[in-house]
Amino acid sequence: METSRALVLQAMHDLAAGGKGWASITEVAAQANVSVSTALRQLGRLVDSGDVITEGRARATRYALAAGPRQAPVNQIHDRPDPPAGDIPWSPAAIALLQKLAAPMTAREPVSYRRALLDGYSPGISSLLPPKLAAELLAEGRWPDQQPAGTYARKVLEQLLVELSWSSSKLEGNTYSLLDTERLFQQGAHGTDQDAVMLLNHKRAIEFLVDDGPMRGLTTSTVRNIHSLLMDGLMPEAQLGTIRTTPVYITGTTFIPLQVPHVLGELLDLIVAKARAIPNPIEAAYFLWVQIAYLQPFIDGNKRTSRICANIPLTLYNCSPLAFMDVGRHEYAQAMLGIYEFNDFSAATDLFVWTYRRSIKRYRTIMESMGSPDQLAVRYRAALTSAIGMIVGEGATVGHAVEAQGLKHEEAAPFRSLLEERLDSLQPYNSARYRISEERARRWIDAGRPR
Repeated sequence: METSRALVLQAMHDLAAGGKGWASITEVAAQANVSVSTALRQLGRLVDSGDVITEGRARATRYALAAGPRQAPVNQIHDRPDPPAGDIPWSPAAIALLQKLAAPMTAREPVSYRRALLDGYSPGISSLLPPKLAAELLAEGRWPDQQPAGTYARKVLEQLLVELSWSSSKLEGNTYSLLDTERLFQQGAHGTDQDAVMLLNHKRAIEFLVDDGPMRGLTTSTVRNIHSLLMDGLMPEAQLGTIRTTPVYITGTTFIPLQVPHVLGELLDLIVAKARAIPNPIEAAYFLWVQIAYLQPFIDGNKRTSRICANIPLTLYNCSPLAFMDVGRHEYAQAMLGIYEFNDFSAATDLFVWTYRRSIKRYRTIMESMGSPDQLAVRYRAALTSAIGMIVGEGATVGHAVEAQGLKHEEAAPFRSLLEERLDSLQPYNSARYRISEERARRWIDAGRPR
């Protein structure tokens, strides 16, 4: 079965053979028998690869086959896989934006950071997402029961660690498959190649988010710690969590990020303060995602930091996590470029809504498969963490750990039974919820689970 990229390229050949050297997006889509959004995306990739050239701007953009040796026959095109669930349903505004971004860089104006996008935002009054849509997403994604902050994320932590780590790393060019990622985490491997380090760093950052996030809250320190965890071993120690003091330039765009160090720190503080004051956690997640990526406060790792940080308000308000599953690198990059170069959020909004609704369905299904919350486990969460920490971390006996919790006499037996069950199921890949490191859990398991 032909890929959509091959179909679009074949359509360009057919149009050229029929005397149509330059074609509009609608003509290409009709010839290829694909949607306009699919044609637009694939033409963007063909422009990037040098197989197609463009002329004109916005709705007047026309496409033609490039001349010369870079043009490859259809059967030699190696397509990038589309998200398996289908295309993002781009809105007319997003399609118009993507058409502008399809123009060569030489035809696009250089632009710099616009502080007005942040200064002009008033939490509770302004909204980057349409307010009605943000309210709908909150109703769809929030856990209906009153539970402590972070409960939703903890319930789906094992799946979230793999899926968010993998999808976020894939957007950075990581080559591990989802299965490889799961195996890496379950085996507790200490990968030394860059892709493994990137994935393991994501895992640590997400564990920090779920474990410490509810206590730390949404602060600049939380954001900077997430960056340091994500980039550990991938950049110099002095740059981890540090506001950059040198210029950065982003390839493939005419956008020039802000280059004044003391202002970068000030604006990151302002982003966090405004996000903290936003009453709708879905809007707050979107705000953090786009504003951190737009500011580029760190020397590297800004986009992956923005993706993990978008989950801070979702975790605090017990909303479904955002895993960015099935989002393609090209679509993601185009959505970001729309903000960078045109301050146009239409493509980013479409992508965010599409992928978040998929996350909601995914994690709701996981929650439903677990049945109703274990009320005993919820009631004794703090005591379980304390007792398991004493047993695994300090070598205490079960009896001593139970006694140390100060439970009523009638509570001791059911708590002890639950504690024994949790100790039996403890593994390095699920130890974070008890504040036990993977290495400590592994040593305790290797010693025969003494208790």
